[in-house]
Amino acid sequence: MKKMLWLVAMGSLLGSYSCKSGAGEASVCDSDSVAAAVDTVPLPDTVFASVDRLDWKVYVTDSTRDGNITDFSDPYQASASHLTFRGNLLRNADFGGKVKGTPSRIVTDWVFETDVDMTPSNMGVWGGGTGWTGQPLYVEWPAAMVAKFKATPSARLTADFAAREIMVASLCGKVHFINFETGKASREALVVDNPVKGTPSIDPRLNGMAYVGHGVQVHAAVSQNAVDLLKHEVIYRNPGYDARAARRWPACDSSPIYVDGFVFWPSENGLIYKYDVADGRVTLHSTLRYTRRGAGGAGVESSMCVYKNYGYFGDNHGNILCINLSTMKPVWHYDNHDDIDGSLVCEVVDGHPYVYTACEVDRQGLSGQCYMAKLDGLTGEAVWEMQVPCTKHNVNNKHFDGGMYGTPLLGSGDCSKLLFTTLANDGQNGGGHFYAIERATGKIVYKTPLRHYAWSSPVGFLNEKNQLFIVVGDTYGSLYLIEGKSGNIIFREKFGDNFESSPVVVGNALVVGSRGTNIFKVHVE
Repeated sequence: MKKMLWLVAMGSLLGSYSCKSGAGEASVCDSDSVAAAVDTVPLPDTVFASVDRLDWKVYVTDSTRDGNITDFSDPYQASASHLTFRGNLLRNADFGGKVKGTPSRIVTDWVFETDVDMTPSNMGVWGGGTGWTGQPLYVEWPAAMVAKFKATPSARLTADFAAREIMVASLCGKVHFINFETGKASREALVVDNPVKGTPSIDPRLNGMAYVGHGVQVHAAVSQNAVDLLKHEVIYRNPGYDARAARRWPACDSSPIYVDGFVFWPSENGLIYKYDVADGRVTLHSTLRYTRRGAGGAGVESSMCVYKNYGYFGDNHGNILCINLSTMKPVWHYDNHDDIDGSLVCEVVDGHPYVYTACEVDRQGLSGQCYMAKLDGLTGEAVWEMQVPCTKHNVNNKHFDGGMYGTPLLGSGDCSKLLFTTLANDGQNGGGHFYAIERATGKIVYKTPLRHYAWSSPVGFLNEKNQLFIVVGDTYGSLYLIEGKSGNIIFREKFGDNFESSPVVVGNALVVGSRGTNIFKVHVE
């Protein structure tokens, strides 16, 4: 039952708000024409009863700037670039992949080798290549920015620099830049001191700013980092060891997201940071600290998806939060039972947001359920819920959780009513399946066995008949080409060592990194 507690007018957040269980606070598209009309009105500053499960506080560091979000357009869709994890504010992965006819195979175009760092740490040796989520970014720089880079010696361009560029952060503690066409280094590698497991973001204003989070400490303090690509250096660091955090793990695998002059960045220390980047400088504006009553601090590895002024994310205690990005206050809370690493995906139907999510089998023990749900993005109520039994996979005294690590793909074309995802260890140790699920009901349409379990997110390609074909990688290093309607595997071949990372798609090609050293560009034909 939908139950609204308070509804108040939207206003600026000045000072520090705190509450126990949310009490005591004053809180309470398909067509372009509809989207334009709706997008002028913010979603309400509402708190639902589910927030009573939380203790939370918003710290405002800089009250000189109004924190309100008023521009609800998606800046990531202003160009052909793919500048953040899963491409846009909704994280709904429509990269616009295209193929002709019925494809039959995947062919390698080039292989780029990252540097390697064999420095021992208390969490092992990380080497090179890419980890989870590790998605490359694809950018088409405008002519004015190309000229600016070429006129700036500190940008460290190589002879292979071109307007179409791949940026990929590596476990070797460097960010690599690659000419999309040739596979050659387009700039010198940028040292960021520590391994990066997650996906960076390029500022969608294409002003030369980028944002990179450390995954584990090897050489320096773990931090969230802002990079100036013209200077080819880190210009801002916010250390993850934050005295306000309820969790003492400082890493940051979440891919930051830009909205209306602010960058929102969840951290594994359990804090949600809001940075003011409107003037080209990086200033911490405000921070949300939250815990679920009776539980310790939980970190966020998933990447926040955004609809208008609401942001959605899950954490490693199974908490799913919707927050008001203007005020940083929680709107609703949903308990999805166990660790959530895969990013939520938002779908907007007739101006109404819905989010899809699933968890792992981690805190449940050696076996349990992957809980998958479709939630109403305005209220947090479940439209449907379903469960799939999964187990932990044990190898050499290490365990790998079962359930969902990848981010689901919303089907399109002849699969527009389906949702696609992979689950790990769903019934067998070390195995996994590729699933097609009805978006309206949560019913499993089919599941296709993979040779090994998968963490990499699936991506889609449409042909001229609007037939959908899907590519997904597994942790054995194989890439699969799958017919979306039937689940039949058209092609499978081992390319890399381990595709933990998710791909980015450009036309009929995709770029994806693997553990080891290799970044692959392949195409579907």
